[in-house]
Amino acid sequence: MSAAGVDRVAVVGTGVIGISWAAHFLAHGLDVVATDPSPGAEERLRAEVAALWPALSPVDGATPERLAFTADPAAAVADADFVQENGPEREDVKHALFAVLDEAARPDVVLASSSSGLLPTAIARGCPAHPERVVIGHPFNPPHVIPLVEVVPGERTTEEAVERALAFYAAVGKKPIRLRQELPGHVANRLQAALWQEAYSLVERGVATVADIDTAISQGPGLRWAVLGPFANQHLSGGPGGIAHVLEHLGPPTEKWWRDLGQVTLTPELVATLVAGVDAELAGTDPAELAARRDAVLHTLLDAKSRTALP
Repeated sequence: MSAAGVDRVAVVGTGVIGISWAAHFLAHGLDVVATDPSPGAEERLRAEVAALWPALSPVDGATPERLAFTADPAAAVADADFVQENGPEREDVKHALFAVLDEAARPDVVLASSSSGLLPTAIARGCPAHPERVVIGHPFNPPHVIPLVEVVPGERTTEEAVERALAFYAAVGKKPIRLRQELPGHVANRLQAALWQEAYSLVERGVATVADIDTAISQGPGLRWAVLGPFANQHLSGGPGGIAHVLEHLGPPTEKWWRDLGQVTLTPELVATLVAGVDAELAGTDPAELAARRDAVLHTLLDAKSRTALP
């Protein structure tokens, strides 16, 4: 089953993100050839895909049997129609890897990196022949559940490569957004980082516990943010006047809050406090079981959103 002209995807790197991507592509009826140099990588990949499969909604013809594996990245991408790279977050490693991908993949094949913070222009320096087909295709973890993908072109990326990446991700059920500028961390991680900065500062200042801050988000604004984004939610908060009313009446107080937000450094003491806080909050909870329960709720939410007219 073709997805925007893609029948075979190469998944390069099969850590947590690569495994999730592989499961997602397989569930959408694509052939997947994966590659990873780590000992035992193929066995781990097949076992994890099998474990994820019951929670997925495979299309007709989708099967884990369409997963192939090779330790050779050049062989993995040789016949691929799209490449999703998930290697370590190190520029030197990316350059060495992309040099291989660039030489082995067809010139028209998009090379998308799952990098959560590196810039596509920097990654593309590892592609001397065809840097124009390099993009960031950053998913939100776990990719087999969360729809968001951030597509970021570099200085030499062609419009055709961007459009092909956007079309492919949309065809496999993702919600891609296109960034107009390269920024470390892209968009979603930068927004998260802003929240983490204040959350860590509140803990450091003794304003609230780790558990209380988690509750403040998960039982408060996080519920609305899961349905609509920050701007749309602000607009609804303004009643008939919408976001214009909110900005007029709450803008000045908000600016005062901004100036009072904490600046924080991850000292060993603060790190120890955060770790102890999470341990206390989740005492006796199996992380894998908690992640499975989280993902089950996310599936229910996404199903409800798919049946509801929302922006």
